[in-house]
Amino acid sequence: MATIPCFAQQRSISGKLTDASTGQPVPNASITIKGSTHGTVSDVQGNFSLQVNNADSLIISSLGYLPQTIAVGNQNAINLQLALNNNQLDQVIVVGYGTQRKKDVTGAVQTVDMGKLQDLPVSQIAQKLQGKLAGVQINQNTGQPGKGMSVRIRGQLSVSAGSEPLYVVDGFPIVGNIGSLNPDEIESISILKDAASTSLYGSRAANGVVLITTKSAKMGQTSINVNAYVGMQEVPKHGRIKMMDAVEFAQFKKEYYEDEGQPVPEEFQNPSIYQGKNNDWYGALLQKAPIQSYNVTIATRNDKLNAAVVAGVFNQEGVVLNTKYQRYSLRMNLDYNISRKVKIGFDLAPSYIYDNQPQTDGDRGTGLLFDALHTWPVMPIYDENGELTKYNQFPASTGNIYAYPNWVRASTEITDETRFINLLSNAYAQYEPIKGLVLKSSMNVQYIGTKYFYFNPSTATYAINVPIPTTAVSRRFSQDEVTWLNENLATYTRDIHDHHFELLAGFTNQEYNYSTTVIRADTYPDDRINTIQSAVNISRGGSTYNDLQDWTLSSFLSRLTYNYRGKYLFTAAIRSDGSSRFGANNRWGTFPSVSAGWIMSDENFFSSIRPISFAKIRASYGVIGNNNIGNYTQYALVNNTVNAVFNDNVATGAAVTSLANSNLGWETTKAYDAGIDLGLFHDRIQFTYDYYLKHTANLLYSVQVPQESGFGNFNDNIGEIKFWGHEFSVTTRNTVGKFQWTTNANISFNRNKVLELADGIDRVYGSFNITQVGQPFGVFYGMQKLGHYENQKDLESSPVIPGRSTVGSIKLKDVNGDGVITYGGDKDDRTIIGSPFPKFIYGITNTINYRNFDFSVVASGSYGNQLYMRHLYSLANLDGVFNMVERVKDRWRSEENPGDGFFGTTVGGGNVTGVERDWANSQFVGNASFFTIKNITLGYTVGFKSKSIRSARLYASVQQVYVFTNYWGGPNPETSFTNDNLSQGIDLSSFPIPRTYTLGVNVNF
Repeated sequence: MATIPCFAQQRSISGKLTDASTGQPVPNASITIKGSTHGTVSDVQGNFSLQVNNADSLIISSLGYLPQTIAVGNQNAINLQLALNNNQLDQVIVVGYGTQRKKDVTGAVQTVDMGKLQDLPVSQIAQKLQGKLAGVQINQNTGQPGKGMSVRIRGQLSVSAGSEPLYVVDGFPIVGNIGSLNPDEIESISILKDAASTSLYGSRAANGVVLITTKSAKMGQTSINVNAYVGMQEVPKHGRIKMMDAVEFAQFKKEYYEDEGQPVPEEFQNPSIYQGKNNDWYGALLQKAPIQSYNVTIATRNDKLNAAVVAGVFNQEGVVLNTKYQRYSLRMNLDYNISRKVKIGFDLAPSYIYDNQPQTDGDRGTGLLFDALHTWPVMPIYDENGELTKYNQFPASTGNIYAYPNWVRASTEITDETRFINLLSNAYAQYEPIKGLVLKSSMNVQYIGTKYFYFNPSTATYAINVPIPTTAVSRRFSQDEVTWLNENLATYTRDIHDHHFELLAGFTNQEYNYSTTVIRADTYPDDRINTIQSAVNISRGGSTYNDLQDWTLSSFLSRLTYNYRGKYLFTAAIRSDGSSRFGANNRWGTFPSVSAGWIMSDENFFSSIRPISFAKIRASYGVIGNNNIGNYTQYALVNNTVNAVFNDNVATGAAVTSLANSNLGWETTKAYDAGIDLGLFHDRIQFTYDYYLKHTANLLYSVQVPQESGFGNFNDNIGEIKFWGHEFSVTTRNTVGKFQWTTNANISFNRNKVLELADGIDRVYGSFNITQVGQPFGVFYGMQKLGHYENQKDLESSPVIPGRSTVGSIKLKDVNGDGVITYGGDKDDRTIIGSPFPKFIYGITNTINYRNFDFSVVASGSYGNQLYMRHLYSLANLDGVFNMVERVKDRWRSEENPGDGFFGTTVGGGNVTGVERDWANSQFVGNASFFTIKNITLGYTVGFKSKSIRSARLYASVQQVYVFTNYWGGPNPETSFTNDNLSQGIDLSSFPIPRTYTLGVNVNF
């Protein structure tokens, strides 16, 4: 006879969970019935209730606390004190192609729980990670919404193969970066820094690997979370570059002509007429801008189903006029256990992004902010009728050789918008035929669709000295990128007495396809109609074209993980990659690694060392690669648009434009790492130290070849760079009890040295940089400024520039000692004048919890880095053709009035002042060390007795609170205009990073 369950025995039991050390409630703890999927979670006051049977046992767990199992019996209430799990080493973290206990990791891996960073009001994940990770330099190069993040792990760089890490989302190595990913979709991030951790990603791992795990549900729970915030952004006055106002500019122009002994133009004879008439062109482009974010997460999990859905809307207007970034995202993650042996899963994550960004960052004529700083402040933004001017020009007699369009009009009338459709998708099937053996096959797809449209009407322009009306121009392109990846993996886990083994083996295939169509058209009769067919001209040649590209990557991989008694640890891994990007003779590369660790604190002899609760030493060695050289560089390329004339007839033809290199191969990095992990005083203090040493060889570079060959360059593997550094991180629980204060801090020292370049080549030049054998990579290169020639005696007794040096002009160092100052050529006096790379980077986070209140401060900094202030090339143009920085007021004017010693005389015109302006020199190099308070957040958690609402947290936050720096060249000491490694650290007055004030709420249902 079948037994019928007696549901009548079920009854309700309630209880309260509190912290054993503080007595404070423990919210969001999981309470599940052992052997079932039924359960609940505690509310903000730690209370819970659940339907149970007397024979049931409850499993109670919460992040950061030791789990407990309690038999129900006849109890009507279960009130428990949960003890803190001070040993976070049992935490399971994501590593390459699997997971490991943190305690068992033998490589250099750092993890971040994104739940602790959800309050930061930013659009990109990288912004949330600033200052959180030892050895990871994250700079925000520009404040443009949705853009500008640079990530560099352990100082890694290459001559031409990039420095960004590989991003892996739920096991899928994606193309591009993660700027478009909704941060609210992410549960955790693991940063793999050494070769032992990254070698399973082989040819793409030299720059480090970032593993991203998206959200899933907790066992036995169905939950709904709403996280929303609204805020306002502004550009602080502090840090803006100080420019001359209208009166100061007119006074400069008056003095300029007086010092030259020339008549002063009427417009500048009385500078006081401009009092109250200043035109702040830079300020006119700025605005206070709203920001808002709304995210809903629905998750449920039982013994069959694990499902999570995250929907998000993000809307950010930029602090520069007419800039806007909108993102609509959805993620659905589903895992289903068909049986005890078979499991399937499916992830789908579409998103849509609208990005409207006028050209704000750039050189003269390409960057609105750059142009605005140069515009004379005596030129009106609005006319006498209150309308925006179209075009400003003073008489030539005033020295005005450039005409200035209205940049406010340009920002609002020019269309410069991009629309993105992104899709990440994954499907897998997993089978366990015997105990310990798991077979998994997956298919991953990434799609990026880009639609760009630019329309410059006849009434506006980004360029200086272009008359209005101008020729109306449009540019549009449509781009599609598709990546698919198939992975087939087998994992076997076995324990034999005190020996634990895990063996991974697999093969993967990935393919990428890219297509784009670009169309440029101009001369539109009517600005209101900007379709292609309404243009008079459709450009040919390089402005209108199609481009098709692809690459493939096939790989075999394997890893053995072993430990003995949980304290002697060993891992060995290998990956072999075959890439279509490399020559036929060098298409396959093999990337092995090995690592070991010893948990000393588990030894019997260590028990007497009471202050140390945990100690592990570890070391690793491995070889990893970099294949970011573009496509088809190994082939001899042909241009089939070459024409020739025969007998007065044009004949089409083709010409070889580059040399083939069938030996072109991987850029390889051999990396060593040694580290120690310590826990002190029952893990109240946790400390990690790592030393690393890397040698990157076979650098991928386009080498110059003799002109007799008929070609200019040849793609080859050259040279070697050495990297080394030290990383320290510490976490301290300063106080426990009702008042809890935790500090996380890190500091990193990264160094590099160029050991070798190509045969016969000892240096490679960037914009204002040089990469030279025996020196650090990409340092600034130019003349060393000593001051100014103070008087005639100083001029006559010092090396000079023949025909150009005068009293009061810039005095430069004669590096080669030949008595003559020379820029370039065989007698070059240029030398190293600074470095864009810091001596050390650091970060610190303090978190305080008291009762229902929480408070946190996040800060990050950099010391010893410099910026080349490229905009001073023209903003300190002593000819006065542009507006200038305020500091020019204190220039050298005479022996009696030498100024503050920074800027020289204006006398002599461009022949004299052009040296100070045109010759790259140390005057343009500024100290860009900084310490930034990135975020301050205050929150309060409210409890509810309602069954529908478990808790609600209200918070207020300030992002980019304050930047402490001596950098005077602009508001952002983190900036670098280009991602070109050879030309790092160039400041062109980029889009400022705003200060953001937000109010938010996080509700759990």
